[in-house]
Amino acid sequence: MAFTSAWFLLFAALTLLVYYLVPKRVQWWVLLAASYGFYAYAGAHYLLFILFTTLVSYVIARIMQRRADAEDAFVESHRDTLEKSERKAYRAKEKKKRFSILLLGLFLTLGVLAVLKYTGFVLSGINSMVSAFGYQTFSVPSLLLPLGISFYTFQSVGYLIDVYRKKAKAEKNLAKFALFVSFFPQLIQGPISRFSDLGAQLYAPHAFDGQGFGAGLIRVVWGYFKKVVVADTAMIAVRTLVTENVTYNGVYVFLLILLYSAQIYGDFTGGIDITIGLSEMMGIRLAENFNCPFASRSTKEYWRRWHITMGSWFTDYIFYPLSVTPSMQKLSKWSRAKLGESVGKRIPVYTATIVTWFLTGLWHGAGMNFIVWGLLNCLVILVSQELQPLYNRFHKRFPGVAENRAWIFWQCARTFLLMGLIRSLDCYRDVPLTFRLWGSMLTAGNWGELFSGGLLSFGLSAGHWILLLSAIALICLVSTLGKDQPLRYRLAKRPLLLCLCACVLVILILIFGAYGTGFDASDFIYGQF
Repeated sequence: MAFTSAWFLLFAALTLLVYYLVPKRVQWWVLLAASYGFYAYAGAHYLLFILFTTLVSYVIARIMQRRADAEDAFVESHRDTLEKSERKAYRAKEKKKRFSILLLGLFLTLGVLAVLKYTGFVLSGINSMVSAFGYQTFSVPSLLLPLGISFYTFQSVGYLIDVYRKKAKAEKNLAKFALFVSFFPQLIQGPISRFSDLGAQLYAPHAFDGQGFGAGLIRVVWGYFKKVVVADTAMIAVRTLVTENVTYNGVYVFLLILLYSAQIYGDFTGGIDITIGLSEMMGIRLAENFNCPFASRSTKEYWRRWHITMGSWFTDYIFYPLSVTPSMQKLSKWSRAKLGESVGKRIPVYTATIVTWFLTGLWHGAGMNFIVWGLLNCLVILVSQELQPLYNRFHKRFPGVAENRAWIFWQCARTFLLMGLIRSLDCYRDVPLTFRLWGSMLTAGNWGELFSGGLLSFGLSAGHWILLLSAIALICLVSTLGKDQPLRYRLAKRPLLLCLCACVLVILILIFGAYGTGFDASDFIYGQF
């Protein structure tokens, strides 16, 4: 049930109606039924996978919680008889046992994701190697990929690790935990929520709040505007530029970078707006996933603003734990002794960074283009980090440059184009082809074609260009006006103005968006993960 379908709009409206009509104590049951109904609509057989992840995570967390409670009770009851060192040794022993239980849970939950998402990729890689030596290749099975499996698996894994770390209490009610895993607004593309942030909100009663409902409603409509007017309009050109890359090289690769940036921003942020807005209409606040990413002045800043919950997940559950493992501590000690303090202190940090970005790329998709995408982001961040002393000396010598508007614009434009260049790996999918097309921007010599009819040669008419640029300008204006306080909250205090804005946006969507003549509303990009 795609978010862009009329069926979803009807489904969401009925869910909201029932949600506020039933007694508040059973509202979470409505959400659970709606979530499983939403998931079953995509395919009843998919329920087996999300149920497996839910049951495994629930059982493993409860076992760890019981051991943690027993540990705390034992230490408390023997506080007067055990020395501090004995209590510390006992806790360390119990932590190792809980860690073994955690590893089992991670193996089972991540194992399902790994088998379904990466079996074909791994076997294809093996086939490429064995065929080079003349050996018989393996058959590559075609495995189904359940809806949203990357998101609900990571959310469950984060929950298990938080319970192990004693940052969250294991949920006793299986049905309530099932709702946390399957909450339908965020099931397809996030944000990736933490149990400590979302759990209590899902189970708490929520009275109807007119202003909150209105703010959520206008955000939902705004999300549809960004998706079907901006993203799906840009997609028309992106598809042509990608599929006919032999014809459209050189300057068209640069144009693809711009158009795909508009497409993925409208698509992903539009979907997140719908998710957060719909949740807000229910009185549930989800974590923000974007914060004006194209205003970033560096790659590192960009990844603090783009897909925020994914970045924080990899930082908290991959980078930091990897950085403090005994193996990494040994590597740190060895590298400092053998390579010197300056080089040695970098190796563990850089190793953890490379592994984190490799896994980030692999999470985005089972393909070399995604792995290279992750490693290129890593390379840019590490090189920028190494050049930081040079930047500092430059700004010390020219202290007024840092806040100069022209310099800020240059930094934002540079970051935008660099991230767009790397992101084009997502479009072309073939790594060698992508590199060749990057090179064609310097060698094709066709930069004048855009102004001699080239802009109208790949599916977008003059009217489409005017629409697309006007919509992007409107998005920039709204972002500027909502810099201090989101505009929707100000509109929610003026119901008539809010209704007027919502009606105008709906009209624009119906006339100019993907529901207009000649268009077809596509699924969300991250919904395919």
